[in-house]
Amino acid sequence: MAGETPPPEDQQGADERTDAADTPAEPGLEEGTTPGAPEATAEQPTEAEAADTPAEAAGDTGGPADPTADAADADADADTADTAAADEDEGDDEDDAPPAPREKPAIPGMDLEVDIVLEGEDALDRSPYGDEEDLSEAADEQLAAADDPDALADQPIAAAAIDLGADARYTATGKRKTAIARVILKPGTGEYTINGKPLDAYFPRPTLQRNIRQPLETVGYEGRMDVVARMHGGGVSAQAGALRHGISRALIEADPNLRGELKRRGFLTRDARVKERKKAGLKKARKRPQFSKR
Repeated sequence: MAGETPPPEDQQGADERTDAADTPAEPGLEEGTTPGAPEATAEQPTEAEAADTPAEAAGDTGGPADPTADAADADADADTADTAAADEDEGDDEDDAPPAPREKPAIPGMDLEVDIVLEGEDALDRSPYGDEEDLSEAADEQLAAADDPDALADQPIAAAAIDLGADARYTATGKRKTAIARVILKPGTGEYTINGKPLDAYFPRPTLQRNIRQPLETVGYEGRMDVVARMHGGGVSAQAGALRHGISRALIEADPNLRGELKRRGFLTRDARVKERKKAGLKKARKRPQFSKR
């Protein structure tokens, strides 16, 4: 009502306490527990237990460190320094020690027997297979000439057997570079006729003449057969090589057993070396015009 006077403050507080006492407590809450506050668990330490934690926990959280641990660390550092100093002293002692004497390496081949050919002795007299097997004189000459092709070419072939009948004719073609020689071998006195001219007139160089005579001299028929050849193309040296090649091939036609010896001396090998062709933009095969920067 409007005319009533409000109760005093002490009376209002007493009424509120009475209402709270009459209100039933919520299930799960104990007396003296404020509603809505988190329930204390067994894992969370109380304030008393936190006050009783050891000093190590205080050190982990930033508290003062244990002086005993600091002293142990200092002792470990001192031991490490002493060990390093001792190692340095040992290294200095090793450097001061005199180096070990160097051993002379063994010479390769010291265990081999000395095989010296004295002056005046023939090294080919000793058989490489020992005394049990003796090499013949012909084999010795072949071994000596194997290192010298020119000496091998001058040696005659003793096993040549060519039919020298009156009508015997042996023909072949020889080539060297761009030169071609058509050769005819026939029984005679050892004359050479090249394009109707004798050998000395057609090839005035003694070196070329010697190269041309090599096949017949090797076989041993240089004075028993005549050579007639027709040649064209190439130069003087190329024609001489082509003629020797043609004579060697003609000898194979006369006696096929001579092939091995003539081939080993290089008479049957076609020399395929030719001049390299000129290229466009160059002066010769590989020569270039002089370069001018300005």
